[in-house]
Amino acid sequence: MSITTTKADDRPRVDPGDQVMRVRGVTLRFGGLVGLSDVALDLNRGEILAVIGPNGAGKTSLFNSLTGMYVPQEGTIVLRDRSGGEHSLLGRKPHLVNRLGVARTFQNIRLFGALTALENVKIAAETRQKSGPVSIMLGLPNARREDRESDRRALELLHFVGLDGLLNELAASLSYGQQRSLEIARALATDPQVLLLDEPAAGTNPTEKLDLEVLIRRINRELGVSVLLIEHDMRLVMSVADRVTVLNFGKVIASGSPAEVQRDPEVVAAYLGAEMAAEMTGATQAEIGGVAEDGSVPAQRDGEEQR
Repeated sequence: MSITTTKADDRPRVDPGDQVMRVRGVTLRFGGLVGLSDVALDLNRGEILAVIGPNGAGKTSLFNSLTGMYVPQEGTIVLRDRSGGEHSLLGRKPHLVNRLGVARTFQNIRLFGALTALENVKIAAETRQKSGPVSIMLGLPNARREDRESDRRALELLHFVGLDGLLNELAASLSYGQQRSLEIARALATDPQVLLLDEPAAGTNPTEKLDLEVLIRRINRELGVSVLLIEHDMRLVMSVADRVTVLNFGKVIASGSPAEVQRDPEVVAAYLGAEMAAEMTGATQAEIGGVAEDGSVPAQRDGEEQR
């Protein structure tokens, strides 16, 4: 991965015909329970796509299906690589999905707490090394060269996410927001073309949320990484997302621009509530649809999403 950046204003226009990931008809069952039902979505190259919905809507089940942790019984999941080649992700092991260019973070932070920030990111960078165990043990030139490259990449990414002053701090000693940033840096170290962020704002304070908003935009605009985002913080979603897809009971009930989704009556009824939707759009509740809801967005969770 090159960390050479461009100005945020130089962000290329998203081409809706250039899909980096295509999902069609994905259905996931757990015994008699349907977690996902005929789900379809497209992630275009260079865009930020948010997936929202109430607790238990199937958002994390979708992420687990895209990254090989779950294997849907029906449907197709196709990734288009940088050269235009297409690869089916369905049924691939998670590490093979990652090698193809898909990285993710988790609702519950999964860092190596006893390792330093630098070591956490370097471990991820080393997954891109081609040297075998014998070359590494013997310290052959190619292995030493790749080791230096992993160090360089890890240092650059820690600087990119604002943690360059904490290189030698144990991950467990970092603040919650810093741990979130470290987890993102570790995911980026695998050189993805698609980054899946699973509730990155959960548990963060208002200042950390603003920093996260800036970071997501920079990942997308400066590194050229397409982002698929699950998030309950609607202000963050509506601020950074190019498009929004809404899940409810495992089904897609709406997809479109943030403005379109905010005004969709089915979305208002299922998730946003008229008061919240009106607050975000500046419309009246009557204009939104007058849905008799309490207007609150479901609370963020500490644990993983219910299936």
